[in-house]
Amino acid sequence: MTKLALYLRLIRMDKPIGTLLLLWPTLYAMWMASGGVPDWKLLVIFTLGTFLMRSAGCAINDYADQDIDKFVKRTAQRPITSGRVSGKEAVAIAVVLTLIAFCLILPLNALTRQMSVAAVILAGSYPYTKRFFAIPQAYLGIAFGFGIPMAFAAIQNQVPPVAWLLLVGNVFWTLAYDTEYAMVDRDDDLKIGIKTSAITFGRYDVAIIMFCYAMHLAILLVCGWQLGLRLWFVAGLAAAAGMACYHYTLIRNRERDPCLYAFRHNNWLGGVVFAGVALDYALR
Repeated sequence: MTKLALYLRLIRMDKPIGTLLLLWPTLYAMWMASGGVPDWKLLVIFTLGTFLMRSAGCAINDYADQDIDKFVKRTAQRPITSGRVSGKEAVAIAVVLTLIAFCLILPLNALTRQMSVAAVILAGSYPYTKRFFAIPQAYLGIAFGFGIPMAFAAIQNQVPPVAWLLLVGNVFWTLAYDTEYAMVDRDDDLKIGIKTSAITFGRYDVAIIMFCYAMHLAILLVCGWQLGLRLWFVAGLAAAAGMACYHYTLIRNRERDPCLYAFRHNNWLGGVVFAGVALDYALR
């Protein structure tokens, strides 16, 4: 493979699911913060910023996990672990992508720029939480959902309580889908000794995942109702609830491939939530 192809694999250009899971909450937060009419320039900035920061996060994650990934079936052939990309190259790519993302938000208000610093710290520190935190997926939920308060900051120049509540809801969603993801690697992770929610939850993993889905949708319902969202929004949440029930049928036997499919299917769950929000504002 050429170096460019390896760099693209490093930042997961072949696996956009992570970017989409970051993007859906950011988009519905922008619609909620703007009353359904977000500025197109902000949409471009936040969409590109989401892609860039997720890509930088992947590079840092692989750098941090290079001595762990070689013991996991799913990650053994990643560019750094396989020796085809150096750790220094990965860090350099992460720094460049982060600087580009920061340049994108320079025209925005001071509050958004300040919050971007916290976003970078969260993204860069997450990979190391697997060494000491029993549920690193909760930390990931904060990192993955930080676009929510940033969207409110960019549009309203403040972060109201509803934005923080939406962030809490996103933590529950991330716990659900990333525990499904962790279930794929549970056997390998137990041998290595790293910490994941799939290991911490043990035999209650499926029940806790379903609880997290329920909390995510309940918090969304409360927040949307406070903002005046009604029929189409509730229809989107109902469709998302149906998808969560479908995920239960996939993960209940804890088999690798169905659990991985359930994780990826969360793209559609996030998509229908956003569609419900956008339609409700558009069809008022």
